[in-house]
This record gives sequence, structure tokens and C-alpha cells, in this order.
Amino acid sequence: MKKEFMREAGELSRANIKEKNGGPFAAVIVKDGKIIARGTNKVTSSNDPTAHAEVIAIREACTVLDSYQLTGCDLYTSCEPCPMCLGAIYWARPDHVYFANTRDDAAHIGFDDLFIYEEIRKNNADRKIPMIRVEDEAAAAAFRDWIAMKDKIRY
Repeated sequence: MKKEFMREAGELSRANIKEKNGGPFAAVIVKDGKIIARGTNKVTSSNDPTAHAEVIAIREACTVLDSYQLTGCDLYTSCEPCPMCLGAIYWARPDHVYFANTRDDAAHIGFDDLFIYEEIRKNNADRKIPMIRVEDEAAAAAFRDWIAMKDKIRY
């Protein structure tokens, strides 16, 4: 079964570049042995830098399941997830992630995300795009309100 789902991700990634929607990346999400969501990279066609295949597939699967978590699901992706997608995957909480190409393979064809991994390790002010804290009472109050909220949905 795993090969069948990975084949689908691979074929979708090939179709995506032929259709010129974005890079050679695709993902499918499987629950109970059936594909419930598909995603392809649409960064350039949608002018959305977050429109990676995994993110699109996660959004679709969560809509299908009417849930913000993918417990009981597996994600198959044509390439090892980038740092952004990795974060989205951890928030979505699928049971497994299977990938075909590696991040080194992606770097070889011009999709190198090593610099992001390196940036994460740096202090905020030392990053290429400096991250500067600006304290705000309303933002702090929102955190206090969240702590005090009795009927919140935890995730």
C-alpha cells in the first residue's frame, strides 16, 4: 500500500510541473487505506509562498475530516518536508510521514532549505531577517485571557 500512495504523490508532482503550477512537489493524505486529500506545490501559480504541497494537503484533509488534527492519517510526500511544512505536520499530528526524495535531492535541483535550518539556530537579532521583540499590552492581555478562558478548545 505504501508504494501505491507514494506513486500517487510522485505522479501528482510530475503533473504539477507539466501544468506549470509550481515546483515538483506533491503530497497525499491517507486514512483507513484511502486517499482523503491531495496537494501540489502552487507557490508560483498562486503567488503564495506557503502554498507547499504538504500544507495544501493538510488543509484539504482537515476540511474533509472536520478536524484540526490528522490523528489516524498518514502523509505521503514526494520530498522530505521543508522546515515550514515540518512545522505544519507537527501541528496537524498525522501518525506517519513517508517521503521519496530527500532534502539533499531538493537542494541539488535548486530547492535548498539548509539556510532556514541554520537560521532557526541563531539568536533572533542575528538572523538574515532580524526578529525584533516589541512588547505590547494587548498582546500580553490576550495570553492572560487565554489562560483564564474556561471553555477553550485546546490543541
